[in-house]
Amino acid sequence: MKRRNFIRSALAAGAGALAASSAFATEPKTVLVVGDSLSAEYGIARGSGWVALLEQKLAAEKIAARVVNASISGDTSAGGRSRLPALLKTHRPAVVVIELGSNDALRGLSLDMTEVNLTAMTQAAQQAGARVLLTGMQMPPNYGADYGKRFFELYAKVAKAQGAALVPFFLKGVADRPDAIRLFQPDRIHPTAEAHPIILGNVWPELRKLLR
Repeated sequence: MKRRNFIRSALAAGAGALAASSAFATEPKTVLVVGDSLSAEYGIARGSGWVALLEQKLAAEKIAARVVNASISGDTSAGGRSRLPALLKTHRPAVVVIELGSNDALRGLSLDMTEVNLTAMTQAAQQAGARVLLTGMQMPPNYGADYGKRFFELYAKVAKAQGAALVPFFLKGVADRPDAIRLFQPDRIHPTAEAHPIILGNVWPELRKLLR
């Protein structure tokens, strides 16, 4: 009798562990987006930005993942770096998308410091168990060829050094087209809602790889 009860208990424990494991395996992954106004739907209707469109894309692709948009208009790489530890602790993301650096350049901040901040953010996310996707940016020609080149290249440099994924140019197909002005708001800095599906198209191929 005791042996039979032992076997029943063992089977019950095994079934419970299997159920818990199965539930953990199917639990939606979290994608954390840490960005600036380009990801915070600045100047466009709520729900029309690329992050909101990403949620729709995940649902359409039947990928069990939720999106947390922790983007703040005007944020810099230093601001993102200071906010990230609490975000990682709260949301425990599987993937962190870092879309920062543009405001650093627009304010003429040290590119070396931008690189340090992006590196620190990438390392912190990886140490928390997340995969990282960096989104590269470019500066307008009036900032100078050398400055623009250094700024553009720092994203690839950080991604390569830290083993992170990279979208080479976040605004590809938006800012580099002949009629680019029509895809920007009057300030000529922030894309219109029409541009955001293009932006998602730039991010999605790399992000999808990280969610597999």
